[in-house]
Amino acid sequence: MSTDDELLAAWRGGDADAGEQLFDRYFAMLTRFFRNKGEPVDDLIQATLLGLLESQHSYRAEAPFRSFVFGVAYNTLRNHYRRAINDEARLDFGVSSIFDLAAGPSAALAKAQEQRLILHALRRIPVEHQVLLELYFWEPLSAAEIGAVLGVPEGTVRTRIRRAKDLLRAALGELQAQPLLVESTLGNLDDWARSIKNLGG
Repeated sequence: MSTDDELLAAWRGGDADAGEQLFDRYFAMLTRFFRNKGEPVDDLIQATLLGLLESQHSYRAEAPFRSFVFGVAYNTLRNHYRRAINDEARLDFGVSSIFDLAAGPSAALAKAQEQRLILHALRRIPVEHQVLLELYFWEPLSAAEIGAVLGVPEGTVRTRIRRAKDLLRAALGELQAQPLLVESTLGNLDDWARSIKNLGG
């Protein structure tokens, strides 16, 4: 199987099939990335693929290609909300959550109570922290790779992961009056991450 960089080199050289293989490789990952963001997944994926097409020559292999892909996806998400919302005060992804920004709740993606609880809680924390946790647990990207996506140093990512978990715990507490369920959910982050990752992905 060809590596990302090999496919990218072939694509840049005019091999359309290589570009198609590269898009196919990341389609499921992009679906997971966008599906809990409260917006039309297909439109955001299409915009991301267009962004990759337009910016492919700006990739310099300083970080893995998947970091570049998720960086484009994150920028696509931010641009989507910038166009959709005119209130600049609500567009700080370090503060605003999907719950704050979205017009309405998305359809439930998981049947299990813990999975639904996690998905709702993720939508209530700031988007930056939501994206960080999803990349960390669902893909999973390293702290260095996440840093490349978010444009921050690796050490900052590690600090933000701890902060994001604290925010998630607080959001879970606000959503669920059953402390044992909250603790059970947080105590099995890897398990719920894998189970949600595989839903429809």
